Amino acid sequence: MRRMRGVALTAIALTGALSLVGCAKDTGGGKSPSGGTAAGQGCKLSPKPDVPATAATSSTTPEKVDGSALKVGLAFDIGGRGDASFNDAAVSGLDRARAEFGIKPENVKEVTASPNEDEAAKQTRLRQLAQDGFNPVIGVGFAYAEALKAVAPQFPNTRFAIVDATVEGAPNVTPLVFAEEQASFLVGVAAAYKSKTCRVGFVGGVETPLIQKFEAGFVQGAKAAAPDIKIEKKYLTRAGDFTGFQDPEKGNQAARGQIDAGADVLYHAAGASGKGVFSAAKSGNALAIGVDSDQAKQPNLADVKDVIITSMLKRVDVAVFDLVRAVARNEVATLPKTFDLKVDAVGYSTTGGKVDDIKDVLDAYKAQIVTEKIKVSDKPGK
Repeated sequence: MRRMRGVALTAIALTGALSLVGCAKDTGGGKSPSGGTAAGQGCKLSPKPDVPATAATSSTTPEKVDGSALKVGLAFDIGGRGDASFNDAAVSGLDRARAEFGIKPENVKEVTASPNEDEAAKQTRLRQLAQDGFNPVIGVGFAYAEALKAVAPQFPNTRFAIVDATVEGAPNVTPLVFAEEQASFLVGVAAAYKSKTCRVGFVGGVETPLIQKFEAGFVQGAKAAAPDIKIEKKYLTRAGDFTGFQDPEKGNQAARGQIDAGADVLYHAAGASGKGVFSAAKSGNALAIGVDSDQAKQPNLADVKDVIITSMLKRVDVAVFDLVRAVARNEVATLPKTFDLKVDAVGYSTTGGKVDDIKDVLDAYKAQIVTEKIKVSDKPGK
């Protein structure tokens, strides 16, 4: 969820749309995936876009790799294991690498950041991993960018990597960055199709350029599917205060405010604070959309999984796994510059079957993005 750079793309309007009308009251009935509404329910929907003939995505088949000599250090962002989101996605990728590449348990070390800690603490954490011979050392989150700028040059033979950021002037730091806005667009479409009130909500953890990418894609997707939809938006903390990623109560309060305003589908990009968003959705008879991992599958969210209709998938697990494999094979330069829809590194989940009825619509929009018929902006509109 967290990165500082992104490719600024220009939002485009869908062509060939029917004349669109305003939001309708919730009077029952179901929506037609081909456009429009039934019995006046929800929003007036745009026609489903065409699927371009050249919309295939690429994928790679893992080859047998011997990683038994590797020592991997993973420096978590705040929350660590068990956040049911960003960090757990990184864990999944590392656990898969351990299993497939034969990495010994004693050759893996995980360390976790504290909320609003100073740069010295981050530097000490990374420096200790490198001094202990861990290679690669992976910083999970953009908060490690400044620390890596200081530490990486001290260990030129260690391969560092960072999720969601780049470190200029440090050739031994590999950026693992994502097109979060693309997958957020798809769940924005899902929100528009599933809303009965034609009003949805976005809850961001910390107001940074990275989290604004989630907002930008979500809003663009919702409006592409339903141009008259209303969108509530709330950030839990401002840039610099990272507690917004670890405050479920604050997430709950923000979500309840949006539900009170009429939103009935809520999307969060708020890390562990998202647990509060889910709780508010359940108690407020609303639906919710998860982030980063398939949150309907997370054990510590079992009590709210019934309200999670889908999750925006940011495959940090894929990036971590691919990075470890590339280091083992000495092929780091072959990694994607951006992990996007074209390489299936972002997407949406289907656990629970709650978006099965609109999967053809979501995949049609996905194909439009992959072929650049639709360009998704990574910055919120004014």
